[in-house]
Amino acid sequence: MFRVSREIDFCYGHRLLNYQGKCRHLHGHNGKLVVTLEAPSLNDRGMVLDFGDIKNVLARWIDKNLDHRMILSCDDPAVPVLKELGEPLFLMDSNPTAENIAKLIFDFASQQGFPVVEVRFWDSPRCCATYGPG
Repeated sequence: MFRVSREIDFCYGHRLLNYQGKCRHLHGHNGKLVVTLEAPSLNDRGMVLDFGDIKNVLARWIDKNLDHRMILSCDDPAVPVLKELGEPLFLMDSNPTAENIAKLIFDFASQQGFPVVEVRFWDSPRCCATYGPG
């Protein structure tokens, strides 16, 4: 089995609903993710997938949709105010935890046809969440 991984960094803000710690307030993170792809054989170029293709599709989507945006739950009461102020938002059906952001990115990569087996997402240098099938 062959595996390749690509690291992608981006900045974002969020807050967690139904949470009593510091993350219940609007705040920002320097996020980092590593997406891992796997294939039993290599393509005609000798690759699982070109790193440039990962960048052009996945990193571009993250840059357009998540980077320097507030990632919030659709039912966050701050959403109407932030929309009125013209703040860039990405709304999720779930609480924007590291676990749910990892799943969001995994699902997008899968929908693009990438043979993704794992997304590891750090919301700080010492804390990460991992999502994969199974």
